[in-house]
Amino acid sequence: MSTPVPAPSYRGRFAPSPTGDLHAGSLLAAFGSWLLARHAGGRWLVRVEDVDAPREVPGAAQRQLQTLAAFGLHPDEPVVFQHQRGALYQAALDQLLSTGQAFVCHCSRTVLAANGGIHRACVATAPRPDPAVRLRVEDGTLITFDDAIQGPQRQDVARDVGDFVIRRADGCWAYQLAVVVDDADQGITDVVRGADLLDSTPRQILLQRALGLPQPRYAHLPLLLDAHGRKLSKTDAAHPVDPNNPLPALRTAWRELGQPAEALATSLDVPGLLTDAQAVFDPRRIPATASTKVAALQH
Repeated sequence: MSTPVPAPSYRGRFAPSPTGDLHAGSLLAAFGSWLLARHAGGRWLVRVEDVDAPREVPGAAQRQLQTLAAFGLHPDEPVVFQHQRGALYQAALDQLLSTGQAFVCHCSRTVLAANGGIHRACVATAPRPDPAVRLRVEDGTLITFDDAIQGPQRQDVARDVGDFVIRRADGCWAYQLAVVVDDADQGITDVVRGADLLDSTPRQILLQRALGLPQPRYAHLPLLLDAHGRKLSKTDAAHPVDPNNPLPALRTAWRELGQPAEALATSLDVPGLLTDAQAVFDPRRIPATASTKVAALQH
């Protein structure tokens, strides 16, 4: 692994996956993470998490970056692409394998189905040509942490998750490993993202400990939901935000972050809105759960 960036008091990031254009939910995560970084007087980075090639949409990464620019959300350092960082992930994997904290696994999803997909012991009867690599999770591994928005969290990783994949059978790097390596390498002190990733955090803390890496602070933002209570980004209603008309979407995200709507009511352009937002933003107002439904987003 390369030498990690020295961490100042606050370094945050927005890390989209290029599986489609930016929608209202991803804008909420981008705007929220940007506001928290600016409020803390810190730096805000953008990292494109493009290690999952089968799910990547051609051209999506560039459109996402163009949309962020149209919304005035400019990173303080050059954008990082995960597909260029395989050597860092391989070094971390080699370290975990050499210490016995990771192991090669020939189990398929089918053979693990009887246990709800949770791996506690290898049950494959024959080797596979494309085995995965998993992190070994000892029985009784309980992870606790305090989330700045969602409050105290705890998870029995062995019981609820099991030995989890850090390199997939198709050769792709697993999200859990890549994000941990990148956050440490970039000196990220504060991980701000959607609450759909809250459940992943204990696994990432385990990996940080196994690799001897620092643990950042966590803040999981509320999710935008559709009329059926589903995460908006996973529904057909998650239309891309319009980079040619950014003010309505920014105001919607601002309200869903619990901030006073009247503060941005008279903002006439993106630079002015962002300046006004920084002046009155209060992290204590951010709710754990958002309320916006599809109908509200269409106005």
